[in-house]
Amino acid sequence: MPRTSPPVVSSAHLAAGASPGLSEVEFGLILAGHGFSRWMVRCMAAAGRPGMSPIEVLILHTVRHRDRPKRFADILLVLDIEYAHIATYAIRKLEDAGLVSTGRAGKEKLVRATEAGSALCAAYAEVRERLLARPLRTAGPGEDSLSELAELLRALSGFYDQAARAAATL
Repeated sequence: MPRTSPPVVSSAHLAAGASPGLSEVEFGLILAGHGFSRWMVRCMAAAGRPGMSPIEVLILHTVRHRDRPKRFADILLVLDIEYAHIATYAIRKLEDAGLVSTGRAGKEKLVRATEAGSALCAAYAEVRERLLARPLRTAGPGEDSLSELAELLRALSGFYDQAARAAATL
């Protein structure tokens, strides 16, 4: 079915190019990214820990994943953090708060969630389930659609990474 309305974009000059749909996706990513960051911070506050930054929330959940210590390099890789100092600062703040502990295995820095960190992740999960997952399940897209969207977003990240590498050579 042909489109009857103009694309919803933040920059009409970019939508005038070869892919107006890409500009729509980019505007959606902007809104979703900011909304997700706001959600993480407020969900963590509702779980009992106000004042955490989005990167601190992401790192805590990543470190808590599967209850195994994570190598610093793997945290950077999984979260696609380009600047290590950002993660270093966030981990130091999490450690000062008693939510993670750090150690070494040879030359590698390891980060592990403490009991307090794991308990906070569980409280976050409860708030997330009550305020986001249940309503989404009732009125939002189905699990298959969400999985397809996640796959598309991961694929798009690869295109953006490749384009960023190419742009760095110009």
